[in-house]
Amino acid sequence: NTGFIYSETAVVRGGEYMKILIAEDEPLASERLVRLLQGCAPEAIVMAQTDSVSETVSFLKAGNAPDLLLLDIQLADGKSFSILEQTNTDIPIIFTTAYDEYALKAFKYHSVDYLLKPIQQNELKA
Repeated sequence: NTGFIYSETAVVRGGEYMKILIAEDEPLASERLVRLLQGCAPEAIVMAQTDSVSETVSFLKAGNAPDLLLLDIQLADGKSFSILEQTNTDIPIIFTTAYDEYALKAFKYHSVDYLLKPIQQNELKA
């Protein structure tokens, strides 16, 4: 049992858990994040994996309430900052990106971390 449930609505019987939304337009990078989370946060549930600004905004506006967002900066249809501008969310965010030039802008939002790819498990655990 990995502790992960892939579901549009996270349902867990017993225990504490953290609901996570991964917004990443590269399928291999998204799957890598899931594997890293399985290794360092067995109490985590990946509610959904989205690959675009529009899909992520729709997911959040539909009333889904993750406890943490893992956002790639550059998504299929734009930068993830526009997700935050369109939803006015106060959900903690970990930005995951190959670009270091957005770090200062990231911390203007509810960013708790800014991880450069390739992400290592010890970075995600911290």
